Amino acid sequence: MPLPVIGVKAFYSREAYVSIRIVFSSPLLRACLSGSALLLAGSLAQAQRFSIDQVMSAPFASSLAVAPDAQAFAWSSNRAGQRNIWVAHAGERGTFKSAAVTHYTADDGLELSELLFVPHSQLLLYVRGGDVEYPDKPAPNPAELQPGVTQEIWRVDSHGGDPERLAEGHSPQASPDGKLIVFLRGGALYSIGAQKEAKAEPLFKVRGAVTAMSFSPAGDALAFVSDRGDHSFIGIYRFAEKSIHWLDASLSADVEPRWSPDGRRLAYLRIPSMPDEVQIVPHRTGPPWSIRVASLADGQSREVYRAPQGAGSLFHALSSDVQLMWCAGMLVFPAENDGWLHLYAVSAEGGAARLLTPGAFEIEFASVAKDGRSIVYSSNDADADRRHLTRLDTMSGKLHAITSGSGIETQPAVLSDGETVAFLRADAHAPTHAAVIKPDSSPQDFSAEGVPADFPGSQLKQPQSVRLPERAGIAAHGILFLPSEGKERHPALVFMHGGPVRQMLLGWHYMDYYSNAYAMNQYLANAGYVVLSLNYRAGIGYGLDFREAQESGASGASEYNDLLAAADYLRSRPDVDANRIGLWGGSYGGYLTALGLARNSDIFKAGVDLHGVHDWYHWTLAQRDYHPFYAADATPAQIATAIAASPIASLEKWRSPVLIIQGDDDHNVAFSESVRLAQGLRAHSVDYSELIFPDEIHGFLRHESWLRAYQATAKFLDAHLQVGK
Repeated sequence: MPLPVIGVKAFYSREAYVSIRIVFSSPLLRACLSGSALLLAGSLAQAQRFSIDQVMSAPFASSLAVAPDAQAFAWSSNRAGQRNIWVAHAGERGTFKSAAVTHYTADDGLELSELLFVPHSQLLLYVRGGDVEYPDKPAPNPAELQPGVTQEIWRVDSHGGDPERLAEGHSPQASPDGKLIVFLRGGALYSIGAQKEAKAEPLFKVRGAVTAMSFSPAGDALAFVSDRGDHSFIGIYRFAEKSIHWLDASLSADVEPRWSPDGRRLAYLRIPSMPDEVQIVPHRTGPPWSIRVASLADGQSREVYRAPQGAGSLFHALSSDVQLMWCAGMLVFPAENDGWLHLYAVSAEGGAARLLTPGAFEIEFASVAKDGRSIVYSSNDADADRRHLTRLDTMSGKLHAITSGSGIETQPAVLSDGETVAFLRADAHAPTHAAVIKPDSSPQDFSAEGVPADFPGSQLKQPQSVRLPERAGIAAHGILFLPSEGKERHPALVFMHGGPVRQMLLGWHYMDYYSNAYAMNQYLANAGYVVLSLNYRAGIGYGLDFREAQESGASGASEYNDLLAAADYLRSRPDVDANRIGLWGGSYGGYLTALGLARNSDIFKAGVDLHGVHDWYHWTLAQRDYHPFYAADATPAQIATAIAASPIASLEKWRSPVLIIQGDDDHNVAFSESVRLAQGLRAHSVDYSELIFPDEIHGFLRHESWLRAYQATAKFLDAHLQVGK
């Protein structure tokens, strides 16, 4: 796995969860409703069938941020491509009132992300434009805006007003007194005063690319990460001396600098550099990572935790921005020592680590209270295909469930009082929206963005969880969507997510890409398909051994067993026509779609491949354009295995028609993957169609692009799987 980037293998790794939409003025739609009623109240359409436009019309919330010194939080909202920012402030009796503070109206593909409240002020910062995953590449422009596009930091009063452009850049951070803003541009660190008319200037110059930074509690110093390719350093810049001190430089990747509450120490992760010969292969064990704590008084650094050999030896990050949390003299961190991603604690002085969250489940997001006395996390504890919130008392170790039931609650953010929690919420009928909860109270939901009157919430199916028979040592899982009663046998589809480190859920997903996919699966079920959304090995939610399945990806495509298990399951159902089973998926799901069509056109009669990988070795070579640290010394045996695990290895068996969809500014999967596939299909006389989006990225930025892609998908599948005949 390439380092020093903390994270996991992914083609679609947009962990920024950005994307959102806007505003209706009806008092009814502006009301704050709870749970599914949020969208069911707007579901006035009575027709049995609904359109793709209708099921994708509701707002989607993301990028939740809380104020450091006020009872307020903000989120980005995407309604049919119109992205805007909403802010909720605590009012009388603790009830929150929300309002839009931006009023953009175009489906222009300019994301709103990285929301940040400036301390001791009413200002809210946000980043507009750019590819969140690759912020220092040229900003994408799928709307072909003639003035061009840059990634910019904007500020707006959190109570409303006209937004103002602050500077070109991304990743803003504010000093504790709110007087200084630092941010990144092209791998360099800049600073600018928070006052109007201030001008941005480079703060300092260093080799490598600055990738993260954080102010000391007193605001007199700044810790930052300098990425040098196959290693990274942590530096401390002191404003008074205008000097840089490097902390215990090593051959590893030093990342995640976190100040102690008193500002006297700095904790960070040390992760041994470990390149891959061929990417997308299982990583169960490796050189153990460690936690180090540096004393700022003398600059000395020492190890306080070292991961064990075996399970947990490789660092697997939470989806949260923060991995190390200071809590009353302890450091809380994620680890997989028992085969599940849990929270552990170790004394800042060193010693044995203590498991805080035992059980067969995985923690995904975590937020620590300002005083460090509690952490709120989301997990799939006792509900494998959903997410719920739990509060951990870091002093006593006690756990308290905050939410439960049929909803999906995730991405918690603890407000300044240490008790109130803002979060994102959804269920089978209601797409992801902002919510807030106080101790021993019911959640307050926010639907002020406006739910269209014809959104078909009441017509959406409650999907079912399916555990497939074990195949090659692993039992995969699925989310099943059934059509309404009607004809005896239906065509069927297997949907495969990307990542592959993703999991589809029993409701609307909290990532924009998969929220769209959930909407499409609901549409397809409504149109008469039996749809199985496959949670195959190499995905998250079911433990380390499932995620890092042996011989998966380029090391043998063992996850193909799960696609075959899904096919066997569908063919065994009395409501499925075994001669009309198709595939669709994006990114890694596009890879599996192509692999299924290539290897088993006898089973899978048609497929839609969105920006998939088709030749593992070619993909690895292409990735060097984006990740120079990718190794070039794969052995002949590894190359042969990777190619054999690729769709291009089975082109001579491919007979089923396929629709290929991709944007040509894709930074995750090289556009040449689709070009090369088309060349191979032509050479083997395979029928294929194509839909190409100039200047679109991997996860399409424009709502119009998603509609066109899904409408083409539906038309193609209907034509080849003969819906209604």
